[in-house]
Amino acid sequence: MTSKSGYQNRIELMQGTLDMLVLKTLQWGAQHGYGISQAIRATSGDVLQVETGSLYPALHRLERQGWVTAEWKQSESNQRAKFYQITKLGKEQLARDYERWGRMVATIEGIMNAKRGEA
Repeated sequence: MTSKSGYQNRIELMQGTLDMLVLKTLQWGAQHGYGISQAIRATSGDVLQVETGSLYPALHRLERQGWVTAEWKQSESNQRAKFYQITKLGKEQLARDYERWGRMVATIEGIMNAKRGEA
């Protein structure tokens, strides 16, 4: 259970954003699910915490789309784990998602910086 202040500081990911973050993480190399969640948490300065209940459905969805492949291997802790790797299609999707994300951020920033009555 997270503390109230920890909960207030969490950022809920918009639909599709988790897929983009997973693909970005996999650009750095093949990784198992726990490693992906830890990489997202660490690179976000502990702001983003991906729960198992969100991560694995996302990984399965990405695999069905052909954007990642999966292979069972031994982890660093010598346990059997499913490692995910981004595909060429996944890299192309990541580029599209990143472009769309940039447009969305710029649009929201424009709205937030607009003065009343500006169109």
